[in-house]
Amino acid sequence: MSRNPKTVLITGASSGIGEATALRLADDGHRLFLGARRTERLEALVKRIEASGGTASFRRLDVTDAADVQQFVADATKTYGGVDVMINNAGVMPLSALAEDKVDEWDRMIDVNIRGVLHGISAALPVMRAQGSGHVINLASIGAHEVEPTAAVYCATKFAVWAISEGLRKEQSGDIRVSVISPGVTESELAESISDEHARDAMREYRALAIPASAIADAIAFAIGQPPEVDVNEIIVRPAASTH
Repeated sequence: MSRNPKTVLITGASSGIGEATALRLADDGHRLFLGARRTERLEALVKRIEASGGTASFRRLDVTDAADVQQFVADATKTYGGVDVMINNAGVMPLSALAEDKVDEWDRMIDVNIRGVLHGISAALPVMRAQGSGHVINLASIGAHEVEPTAAVYCATKFAVWAISEGLRKEQSGDIRVSVISPGVTESELAESISDEHARDAMREYRALAIPASAIADAIAFAIGQPPEVDVNEIIVRPAASTH
């Protein structure tokens, strides 16, 4: 149980890393405000957290809509009185070779993976600056550090998340911490969004070594749990047996 409970906002909280992080941070005693499009899953998650003695609320959220993210942060602030940690976790991964020309899928990745993070920062940063403290945690990927076939656009979006995070960190005076978490292959529903048959089959094979989402949640909890003067800039977590 944390001796310093915080108000933590999580986007993409209905499954995978977002869900695992919510459960871990609730166990640590933090107050959770959860957002995603699948509200039935959020409702079930909040009930599970509350049944274990935790504190959580939820709101439907589309991170591609800047106004919706602004309202998400405003509602969290109204509910809990502030925003201590903003976890920009929502992401999609419809992999395909560039020659497949899946422009709509490229646009979707740019909208969710890049604009969604920027919208989260835009909404949370003014609140954090006004209160004199805060912590922005952005979920990138091992794809921010290496590129594989069919993953060019996805990796580009995660490179962008890394760059945005580093720029944000350098712009702060120390009162607001910035962390980027880069998971290797992790159990999640991301692969379900792959429409290209060959890329989907390749990803199933790639995910044979997947680590549980709880491992990423532990890394996030570690970054949050450091004293105010310690800023964990980046954590890369991947399977021990993986070369990627």
